[in-house]
Amino acid sequence: MDALKFAKEIAELTKEKKGYNIKILDLRKLSGGIADLFVICSADSDRQVKAIADDVDEKLLERGIKCYHREGFETLNWVLMDYFDVVLHVFKHEARAYYNLEKLWGDAPVITVAEDK
Repeated sequence: MDALKFAKEIAELTKEKKGYNIKILDLRKLSGGIADLFVICSADSDRQVKAIADDVDEKLLERGIKCYHREGFETLNWVLMDYFDVVLHVFKHEARAYYNLEKLWGDAPVITVAEDK
């Protein structure tokens, strides 16, 4: 599957549990093998971070797509889910502002995902 298409699918899944401020960072020319794309979204609470991450994982598992590596379920401030070419980052709002991945990877082209109204 095309990595960008997959990233967009993951981004859409995050919206189902009210993830917001969703961005896709295209790292293909920058990362040196970390991942091709990051999908980043925000949530307002620990419970919402977990709900988003669990829902994405469940929906992808239904399609036979397994998460290679998961981190952050202990504290639920920042959950990382690695699908090889695409890495999903689900941040509690405050943690996202603190870690500011968009600035850290500032040279990466950004795709903003439209939010449902």
